[in-house]
Amino acid sequence: MSTLRFHAIKESLAYKAIVVEEKERRSDLFGKNVFNENTMRQYLTKDAFVSVMNAIQFGKKIDRNIADQVASSMKDWALSKGVTHYTHWFQPLTGATAEKHDAFFETIEGGMAVEKFGGSQLVQQEPDASSFPNGGIRNTFEARGYTAWDPTSPAFVYGTTLCIPTIFVAYTGEALDYKTPLLRALNAVDNAATDVCKYFDKNVKKVNSSLGWEQEYFLIDKMLAASRPDITLTGRTLLGHSSAKGQQLDDHYFGSIPSRALSFMRELETECMLLGIPVKTRHNEVAPNQFELAPIFEEANLAVDHNSLLMDIMGRVASRHNLKVLLHEKPFAGINGSGKHNNWSLSTDTGINLLSPGKTPMSNLQFLTFFINTIKAVHEHEALLRAAIASASNDHRLGANEAPPAIISVFIGEQLTKVLEELEGVTKGKLSPQEKTELKLNVVGKIPDVLLDNTDRNRTSPFAFTGNKFEFRAVGSLANCGNPMTVLNTIVAKQLKDFKVEVDALIDKKGLKKDEAVFNVLREYIKSCKPILFEGNGYGKEWEVEAEKRGLSNNKTTPEALKARVSKESIALFEEMNVMSKIETEARYEIEIEAYIMHIQIESRVLGDIARNHIVPTAVKYQNILIENVKGLKEIFDKKFNTVSKEQIKLIEEISSHIEAINGKVTNMIDERKKANAIDNIEKKAHVYCNNVKSLFEDIRYHCDKLELLVDDEIWPLTKYRELLFTR
Repeated sequence: MSTLRFHAIKESLAYKAIVVEEKERRSDLFGKNVFNENTMRQYLTKDAFVSVMNAIQFGKKIDRNIADQVASSMKDWALSKGVTHYTHWFQPLTGATAEKHDAFFETIEGGMAVEKFGGSQLVQQEPDASSFPNGGIRNTFEARGYTAWDPTSPAFVYGTTLCIPTIFVAYTGEALDYKTPLLRALNAVDNAATDVCKYFDKNVKKVNSSLGWEQEYFLIDKMLAASRPDITLTGRTLLGHSSAKGQQLDDHYFGSIPSRALSFMRELETECMLLGIPVKTRHNEVAPNQFELAPIFEEANLAVDHNSLLMDIMGRVASRHNLKVLLHEKPFAGINGSGKHNNWSLSTDTGINLLSPGKTPMSNLQFLTFFINTIKAVHEHEALLRAAIASASNDHRLGANEAPPAIISVFIGEQLTKVLEELEGVTKGKLSPQEKTELKLNVVGKIPDVLLDNTDRNRTSPFAFTGNKFEFRAVGSLANCGNPMTVLNTIVAKQLKDFKVEVDALIDKKGLKKDEAVFNVLREYIKSCKPILFEGNGYGKEWEVEAEKRGLSNNKTTPEALKARVSKESIALFEEMNVMSKIETEARYEIEIEAYIMHIQIESRVLGDIARNHIVPTAVKYQNILIENVKGLKEIFDKKFNTVSKEQIKLIEEISSHIEAINGKVTNMIDERKKANAIDNIEKKAHVYCNNVKSLFEDIRYHCDKLELLVDDEIWPLTKYRELLFTR
């Protein structure tokens, strides 16, 4: 056994779990380190409090004088918690969060010092933007970028730093982050949904998009992870033979949580409570050493911030427990990967979930309106929705018989399908009094009872209705939720906007009553979006054939999927809804395609290094041991040598063939990488990396994994799957 592997396993087995005691109730801890509404009531003046709440609820601007008051109060609160620094906390297009800490400390005349923090520091900062992805929006030498305070997401204290959630934009105003387009998309869906809500309730003034994410992840020993160069540099294992025991017995799923993992979870949940992240559920997932946590639903912008913050906190807490969190969608071959289901809905300021039917036909009609419009939006923009969850890491998971396929479809359940079929039969135009009564009582009026038994879901569906929300199951565990949530809210906003235009036209020009107009438009939508509805097995090859007949896209790789981002339709959509300009949309495409190239490039280099500098030398070393063994056998069994040494010689030959294959295929991979690097067009380069470079990964892995089964375990250099997945 290699020295590194030996010591990693030894230290892992010797580690004793940290006992985490919870001395306070969760409800008492919740939001203690957040400058939330309760804290603002204590620290802000009445005028300042009202101004901030108006900004949060209605998007009104905060006067600079008020900003000074807020900053002063925020500083006093932070200092009371031992804070020394502040930072504008933002989410650039790297996929990680970013922060630059500045001390409150400043010197004044007379050699004195004070803690200072004013409105100008709160509202706007100017971090160096030169090294963040920008997609050609600005030149490398143009470093100026701005962060601006987002009052809708409360400031929080982490460690000794006051963190202020902000947007991040270029000097010329274009968005360089995930938050800015998301806020615009949320504003668009608010406006469109509120307008439609007024058909049913004139009192609705605002509609919020809500999000409940489910974060899946792997926990492995920190030392074991450090012994694997592939995990360290890429977040996943690029090679490694499957363990004899994996997830076949389903004995990990929902099982008793291992004590070491539970200790980690307890401390993580305490940190989350203090930061106002309402985590509620924890459990073992299907694969060994795989787990999940999920929060209570929140407003989408806040939920996205909380998930981004959580992913950062998870790594820090895990390190204290000598563990490493793997958020990669597919860190281990042969067992389930990790997703981040995004549960999405819309709710009014009057307390109504628009995707939850009420007890009356009128509220059911409101439900059907938003339900059918959402399905219609997904049907019209399924390729764009697929692009929103495309990444090099998620490509490994989608369609792997453990996660939704790359084909976007909507599952609504058998009973709701029947409801739509009945609604489809509604007479076009004006309805007779009898038809109105029959429709409302026999079709629409049945929905609450129907949904009582309609909460099951199709786990192979990427977009499933689950009782009172839609679950976007195709989002990857490593993703920033802001990307898919921006797209989803934008397409729904566009669809609701178009819906209102059509309904109003029937009312104004055809003289139809409101209900009749709504029914007529919904009826046509049901007919047109049938191709997106699918109740069957999304893993089957038959579905791929059927989906093609229906005209649905099947973009299996990121380079294929991302094209939908910059289609004429997508650019026009984002511009019309004021979510992203053409420049911003094209920049995001360039950033994401470049990120794909770099991920595959890094994995290729790491795989080549491990194969040639770790696996092949170890195989040669073991081969030499076998050769010495054969020489010894020849001396002892001179006459019977051929019979006695037959198996050893066969093993030597087998090892030689794998070594030869590895060296040859690594050379091919390097040559293909060089060809790809010489291509200037990033789209063509991405396809070459995908089809010519990445395609060689599995061949190299195959031969390396075969050697793992042949070479003596005592000298194998890499920590094996059985050790990574079952050392707890």
